[in-house]
Amino acid sequence: MDTLNQRIVLVTRKTRLEELIVRFNTIEQARFYVEHLGADFSDYEAEHRVYLEAVRTAEVTLGRFGRVQRLDRGFLSNYLFAPDALVVVLGQDGLVANTLKYLKGAQPVIGVNPDPARWDGVLLPFEVEDLAGITPEAIAKKRPLNRVTMARATLSDGQELHAVNDLFIGPRSHVSARYQIQQGDRSETHSSSGLIVSTGLGSTGWFQSLLAGAAGIVGHKLEGSVQGLREHGFAWDADHLQFTVREPFPSRVTQVEMVFGQVTRKQPLRLVSQMAGYGVIFSDGIEADFLEFNAGMTATISLAERYGQLVN
Repeated sequence: MDTLNQRIVLVTRKTRLEELIVRFNTIEQARFYVEHLGADFSDYEAEHRVYLEAVRTAEVTLGRFGRVQRLDRGFLSNYLFAPDALVVVLGQDGLVANTLKYLKGAQPVIGVNPDPARWDGVLLPFEVEDLAGITPEAIAKKRPLNRVTMARATLSDGQELHAVNDLFIGPRSHVSARYQIQQGDRSETHSSSGLIVSTGLGSTGWFQSLLAGAAGIVGHKLEGSVQGLREHGFAWDADHLQFTVREPFPSRVTQVEMVFGQVTRKQPLRLVSQMAGYGVIFSDGIEADFLEFNAGMTATISLAERYGQLVN
């Protein structure tokens, strides 16, 4: 194995303790703040120790198989991943999804759980100790891969945003979203709390919670395929997305028929903003990374051409 040319990117994150130190300048001030509120500061310290040890072990192990570049999640959006890089993400699930979002070449991603006693990790099938066996197999393309369909929002001015879990289109704050929704030859004007467009990977998250809320409101199980979506979501590699409108409001000028459905390659979803200055589109729950979606702007929601690949 040519370890000189193989590039491996190890994606990490700051621990809660590190984030507290950034906020309060010193560990002593962080400790005072947490304990003053009655919380257990030792839990932050224990989590920090376990994570740093996982990072150290991962770096040493991966270094046997290639040149390792450690990358903090804060630099993901600006980092250019080499097309032949192997990407290793040291949990949690959100970090795996966030990493997939910024890959442009479908590089294989290994999700590693740094602390199995603390995190469940749906997207983290491996532990640090597994890397010695998994890494050479992944480099040699001898590991199975789970393909992940992604969503894309494209604005009429050329800006675009990708999503691994879901897209939110709506208001910046707690006011009504106003927009025209179009699909095929159907069109409606909406006043709502916004839309969620979910991928298969995200279908057991925010999207599923909205279906659960709808079932609770009507007081019984949802019917047919919708109940199946609520209970199980849909496949990560599905050739469609699902959308649902949050709290649609019927009035003389707004309708509530186009509030749930699929987005396919042949049937994208188009939205025309009627929001003066507070419309946004963000993905995967990251509100800081958003597109402005204001009056007159058209957004086309479709399946992305790129896709993610998770090592299994």
